[in-house]
Amino acid sequence: MSADAQLHFTFDHRPAMGQEDFLVAPCNEQAVRWIDGWPEWPGPALCLHGPTGCGKTHLAHVWQARSNAVMLEAREIAQRAPDDLLKGATCCILENADGDVDERALLHLYNVISERRGHLLLSAARPPARWSVSLDDLRSRLTAASAVQIGKPDDGLVGAVMIKLFADRQILIGKDVLVYLVTRIERSFEAARQVVDAVDSAALASHRRLTVPLARDVLRRLGMA
Repeated sequence: MSADAQLHFTFDHRPAMGQEDFLVAPCNEQAVRWIDGWPEWPGPALCLHGPTGCGKTHLAHVWQARSNAVMLEAREIAQRAPDDLLKGATCCILENADGDVDERALLHLYNVISERRGHLLLSAARPPARWSVSLDDLRSRLTAASAVQIGKPDDGLVGAVMIKLFADRQILIGKDVLVYLVTRIERSFEAARQVVDAVDSAALASHRRLTVPLARDVLRRLGMA
């Protein structure tokens, strides 16, 4: 099957109330169902896990808009008490939760959210069962938490995202250029945004139309060709 034939761009859009629309696809539809199911989660915590660029943060923003959650980086939580971090909120998003995190601070934050009958959304590369956690109480809570994986986006989803990013800039991208880009860049939303920014800047600077030769020049400068 040709690369052109493999690209399909029909997806549901999930409004994010102030954020970019979230495109629902097979790689993320299970995670979207969990977000849609809030606040009827079976426990205080849910972990969204998957590789860099798969859309965890984007989907976390969708949930934040619904829940009024406080969004924190894992390294922040040891600096202040949970009450200061939450500022009255009952929901919290913790980014990079499997990274450099103070275990006692995370346990305290989990307990405070649970006492408030709120919810904690954890974003991580791996599911909690694979984290290295030394505190028994924290490990038991994390391994009991629901976990859902988001896979890497396929070519079709990356292409749909690029179409939207170009459209946001009032640029209509030809299918030949889109196929050229999608089949050569990393399958991630971050890569898509980087390439759209670079292509748009190059077209404006050189006063050139958005063509395959222009796209090729940009990818070469980015080290992607």
